[in-house]
Amino acid sequence: MALIRTVLGDIEAEGLGLIYTHEHLITCPPAVQKDRDLELSSYECSLRELTIFKQCGGTLLVEATTLDYGRDPAAMARMSAEASVPVVAVSGFNKAAYFPLWVETTPLNQIADKLVRDVVEGMDGGPHKAGHLKSGGSYNFIHALEEKTTRAVGRAHKETGAPIWLHTEAGTMGLEMLDLLEDEGVDLEAVVVGHSDRNPDPYYHAAIANRGATVQFDGVAKVKYHPDSTRIACAKTLIEAGHASRLMISGDMGRASYLAGYGGGPGFAFIATKFIPRMRGEGIDDTVIDAIFKANPVRWLARF
Repeated sequence: MALIRTVLGDIEAEGLGLIYTHEHLITCPPAVQKDRDLELSSYECSLRELTIFKQCGGTLLVEATTLDYGRDPAAMARMSAEASVPVVAVSGFNKAAYFPLWVETTPLNQIADKLVRDVVEGMDGGPHKAGHLKSGGSYNFIHALEEKTTRAVGRAHKETGAPIWLHTEAGTMGLEMLDLLEDEGVDLEAVVVGHSDRNPDPYYHAAIANRGATVQFDGVAKVKYHPDSTRIACAKTLIEAGHASRLMISGDMGRASYLAGYGGGPGFAFIATKFIPRMRGEGIDDTVIDAIFKANPVRWLARF
């Protein structure tokens, strides 16, 4: 049986229930990002949020903080142990606006080697391993350095088997990043296209699913982008088209103002206590809900 790689070691998927597939616990975006609400720097506040997830039935959380966004493997591992929640960390990158200079100056294959070490040996030379890989694009275009990092992620995946998650800016360039990964020989079954609900276009979602990749909705409760009625409608369209196995949902609660542990909201409890009940109320069957929050994440993650 394939295993899921967490910061505290590889685990079996058997017995897992509710899984959130894209969240943040500890972040520190580079100084170019002036909006410091995106900084999650309180260990105790983040631990409180992870504990809330556990109390709401959460059994595993995928942490999406990248190399260019202030990843802290030791803090993640300590938090995972204290909350008794397995945490899957990431190696890779967000988008070119955040890249450190070394991304430009380091050859592509050396970047891939760094990602491989994070997955196989331990992140940043420590003992805690990454369990998935991440790359991203910009709004309506792919920067040359984003192509470089996406190809590096593809090569690291080919060597390690680690699953891939793609950051899309406002739900754009997902298909184009899939093209790059496919060109690197990646089986798109291993790939999730994130932030797809920021672009609530059923044709776009179906195009991702038809290529074998998974569509990720992760803006739940963020009415400033779209109401949840839009997400539910898009989810039902995908499901009715036969793509229930190609959909995952999470919250991407990557702001202090979003997290109850920091005094904000709606927090990690929202999906478990409000959104999933709404899905049932809108006619989405429990077997499909289980696929979205358990079977599909397990299939994506269990590659070790």
